[in-house]
Amino acid sequence: MPIYAYRCEECGFAKDVLQKISDPQLTDCPSCGKSTFKKQLTAAGFQLKGTGWYVTDFRGGTAPATGVASAPKTEAPAAAAPAPAPAPAKSTSEA
Repeated sequence: MPIYAYRCEECGFAKDVLQKISDPQLTDCPSCGKSTFKKQLTAAGFQLKGTGWYVTDFRGGTAPATGVASAPKTEAPAAAAPAPAPAPAKSTSEA
């Protein structure tokens, strides 16, 4: 059953009423008793669930994979400092 919003044009009293679509519209204000209780136009509230909607598929900001693989990023190795050459062996020959 839908919820209808009513507001009195005389005293400003507002109320949400759960009614069947076939129920007659309320006309008498429960606060002041005058026949100025009018139905207001309100937006329907609903939530889209499941996939296929903006909120569930694209809101995160990351694009879904399209199947095209990009080249893997390779880092150039840093120029390694040459290893120090081994010191020549000292000969201890007596001549």
